[in-house]
Amino acid sequence: MRLATLVTVLRQAAVRVFLPVLVLYGVLVGLGLLVTRVLPGAWPLTVEDAVNRGLAAHRSGGRDDVSLVFSTIASTPAIIAVTAVAAGVLWLVLRRWREPLFLIAAVSAQAVVFLFTTLAIDRQRPEVERMDGSLPTSSFPSGHTSAAVALYGGLALLLARSAGRPSTRAAWWALLVLVPIGVAVTRMYRGMHHPSDVVASFLNGATCLVIMARGILDRAVPRGPRGGAGRVPRQRGEVTAPAPTVP
Repeated sequence: MRLATLVTVLRQAAVRVFLPVLVLYGVLVGLGLLVTRVLPGAWPLTVEDAVNRGLAAHRSGGRDDVSLVFSTIASTPAIIAVTAVAAGVLWLVLRRWREPLFLIAAVSAQAVVFLFTTLAIDRQRPEVERMDGSLPTSSFPSGHTSAAVALYGGLALLLARSAGRPSTRAAWWALLVLVPIGVAVTRMYRGMHHPSDVVASFLNGATCLVIMARGILDRAVPRGPRGGAGRVPRQRGEVTAPAPTVP
């Protein structure tokens, strides 16, 4: 790859990927400061503790088991394993790098934003019994939730794009989007996060999906009706010579 081409690629990556992720990080830190320092006594933050206490009061053996399943599939080892397997399957089936790279980049970006946000925002976890013990990271935002949004939402996007029927696309979205919703409720149910933590996590995961979709998936070369490269659009004022006729 020539130096000029490399510089162009890096410039495009900075504009379409790295800069938006940096802006997202700044937004999440700003939201964290609002939640922890500026508006801790304002509505709706004043009812967050009641939500966590209400969920904790309705714990039962069956609900505990379901919550453990959702927490486990959104844990760091599970997210890494599912991402790796899904990326490998996508490569084997499609023989393209864009879809696997999109999924890996979205999951990785949300993880980086999550980690650095927890370093900047020190928020205590809800004052209820915590079913997962004391984790080393801050309560804001929820890493389980943002990882689930990026991974399972990304899979939903890829599968819906490849589905032929609208009903199939809707089914993939409905099935896979339920996973991060279940994870979000689970993390509050288990006493590990406030409602505002999981709301911020949806913002983190969904925004990383949008950034990587625009930066990676939308950069594909358009194809013609027979699979060849699409025709280059004619410039204004350009005169096209008529096709020669065969006598």
